[in-house]
Parts: sequence; structure tokens; C-alpha cells
Amino acid sequence: MLDEFVKLINTLGFPITVSLYLLFKISVQIVSLTQSIQDLKKEIAAVIKNQNCE
Repeated sequence: MLDEFVKLINTLGFPITVSLYLLFKISVQIVSLTQSIQDLKKEIAAVIKNQNCE
């Protein structure tokens, strides 16, 4: 793994390698946040529906 990382730095350069690494890490977090927002949207809709029924 480390060997591949060093080869990537030598081939692309340090700034590009770091940018790609951060892009990958952030994309994983964005997927998780998107799922959380969708779950929250469903919960809010359920609470509003329950309030309207009362």
C-alpha cells in the first residue's frame, strides 16, 4: 500500500495525490451525510403527519 502511494506521488506529484486522497475520503462522508439527511426528512415528515392527525 505504502509502495503504491509513493509511486503515485512520483507519477502525479504530491498536491494531486493529496487532492485525490481527500476527494475519496470526503466522498465517503458525503454519502453518509446524504443518507442521514434522507432519514431525517422521513422522521420530520412522520412527526408532522402525527401532529396533523391530533
